[in-house]
Amino acid sequence: MKTLKPVFFVILLVFLFLNRTVAQSVVISGKINNGDTKEAVPAASVMLKGGTTGTYSDSHGNFKMTVNQAFPFTLVISSVGYETREILVESASSIIEVDLKPASIMGTEVVVSATRSQIRSLESPVSIERMSSAAILQVPAPSFYDAIANLKGVDVVTSSIMFKTMGTRGFNGSGNLRMNQLVDGMDNQAPGLNFSVGNIVGLNELDVDNVELLPGASSALYGSGGMTGTILMTSKDPYKYQGLSAQIKQGVNHLGDPNSSAAPYYDWMARYAQAFNKFAFRVSAEYTQAKDWYATDYRNYSPVKGTPISGNRSQPDYNGVNSYGDE
Repeated sequence: MKTLKPVFFVILLVFLFLNRTVAQSVVISGKINNGDTKEAVPAASVMLKGGTTGTYSDSHGNFKMTVNQAFPFTLVISSVGYETREILVESASSIIEVDLKPASIMGTEVVVSATRSQIRSLESPVSIERMSSAAILQVPAPSFYDAIANLKGVDVVTSSIMFKTMGTRGFNGSGNLRMNQLVDGMDNQAPGLNFSVGNIVGLNELDVDNVELLPGASSALYGSGGMTGTILMTSKDPYKYQGLSAQIKQGVNHLGDPNSSAAPYYDWMARYAQAFNKFAFRVSAEYTQAKDWYATDYRNYSPVKGTPISGNRSQPDYNGVNSYGDE
């Protein structure tokens, strides 16, 4: 019995030492960098392999964590856009430097729609007026933009040959601030004016694949700027429509105008597209030459009464409806 007591005492000391070793806390720190650029990698995940202890790197790529496990142990470090690495930690005597290698991620096609699903125009919960490229070629109008006036519910204010203002919910004026006009998803309103100046900076007829019109409140999904509607113009894909296209339109205006003789109207346009494997380009141009309208209302206008009054340019208070040379 006396011989067994020292043995049990030694065994007890061994177990106490092991428990203390396992239960001791280890604080480790380190920094995570981009393996190519050596820039810090923020918000990288640092996890203890086989455990639940973990942390994230800060904005400078630094991290610090407490591990309740004896050395050696393995850290699993990962971040979006980088390959995952496993680091074996054998001591806490120095800062751990980790370089993550950038990984190439092949994304899948993402379809974004207002109803979170792909639907046909006939099944859409809102009214959509649409013109295809084939329909554009058949419209009796100088340009496809003029043909938008033939769609249901569209009002047009014509300020000149090239400047026409569309609207589908009142608010008619020479500049409609409440009408969105998007070309391939990009707003083409004029800077400083906050409205689109007709189709001056839009597509030419040869490059139009389709035009969609969302009238009135149906265009609320495109923001508060579309109170009177939204026009969506989509250009032709250079992968599908390649080669050279050209078109010439000719006409005449000012017929029967007492202030001008008949004047010719010319409209030249061209488009060229080419594709090379995964690269494609297109170039389009348009040139229009015509004589615009004449403003010939020289009556003296009274802003107080809101009606024309007697008077001519010889009077100092003359306020003509149309006047030239004194702007």
